[in-house]
Amino acid sequence: MDRLISFEVFPSNTQDDFTKLVATIQELAKLNPAFISVTCSNNNQTIDQITIKVANYIKNELGIETIAHLPAAYLSKAQVKRTIENLTRLGIYHVLALRGDTLPNLKPVHDFLYASDLIIYIKTIAPEFSISGACYPEVHPDSPNRISDIQALKLKCDVGCDSLISQLFFDNDLFYEFIERCQLAGIDVPILAGIMPIVNRKQAIRLVQTTKTNLPRKFLAILEKYEHNPKALGEAGLAYAVDQIVDLLTQGVGGVHLYTMNNANVAEHIYQQTGALFATASCFGQEK
Repeated sequence: MDRLISFEVFPSNTQDDFTKLVATIQELAKLNPAFISVTCSNNNQTIDQITIKVANYIKNELGIETIAHLPAAYLSKAQVKRTIENLTRLGIYHVLALRGDTLPNLKPVHDFLYASDLIIYIKTIAPEFSISGACYPEVHPDSPNRISDIQALKLKCDVGCDSLISQLFFDNDLFYEFIERCQLAGIDVPILAGIMPIVNRKQAIRLVQTTKTNLPRKFLAILEKYEHNPKALGEAGLAYAVDQIVDLLTQGVGGVHLYTMNNANVAEHIYQQTGALFATASCFGQEK
C-alpha cells in the first residue's frame, strides 16, 4: 500500500507574505508531495481571493495536486457555489469541507450548521468534486462524547466525504485507538495522520495554552527541558515528529499530512529522515 506525504500551508493577506509563501511552496514541491492543502480563515474574502490564488499557483504553475479548505460557518450557499465554480474554472476539483471555527462576536450564517451539510450541498451542485473532511482522534471539542463524534464522522462519509485528514496529535496510541473506532463504525475511507512538528518556544506555549490534545510525558519533558534553549528545542521537536512518523508508517497508516506552519526547512528535514518510507507522489482523491 502506498504511503503518502502531503503538506498544509496557510496564506495571509499581504503581498509580501504571499511572495514568501510562494518561495516556501516551491521548496515543498521539490519533496514530491501527494498534494498541498491551503487553509483559509472565516473571512469570506480570504477563500475567494487568497486561498484560491494560492491553490491555483500550486496546481497550475507547479503541477502539484491541491486541496482548498472551505470552512462554511460564515458562508452562504451562493458563496460556496461561486467558490466551487471558481475552482472548477482553474481545474481544481478537491476541497476540504469544514464547518470552521465560530467566533464569539460574529454570528454564523447558518446555511451550513455542520460539515455534513456542506458536503451534501457540494455533492449536489458538483458531484465530480472530491471532498476531504477533518477528523479528531481525541474527539471534536464540540462533541459530547466519543460515540456521537464517531456517528457524526460516519455521517460525513456516508453523504460524500471521500477521505479524512486528522487534527494534529502527539500520542500515536490515541490515533490507533481512533482508527479502530472508525473501522468498527464502518468508516472505510482513507485517513491521513496530521502531524505538527513543534520547533520553537512560541509554538510550544500556544500549544499548551490552547490545545486540548493529549501531551505525552515524553513530549512534555522536551518542552520543559529545552524551553530556554531554542536550538535544542527545535532539534528535539523535529526528532519527536520523525519518531511519530516512523511509528505511524510502520504500523500501516496510509499517509502523513504535515502541518508545515509555512516552514519549508522543517518539512525538508523530516523528509530527509523519512522520505524512503513514502511512495512516489500520487493523487489523493479524484483528478479531473
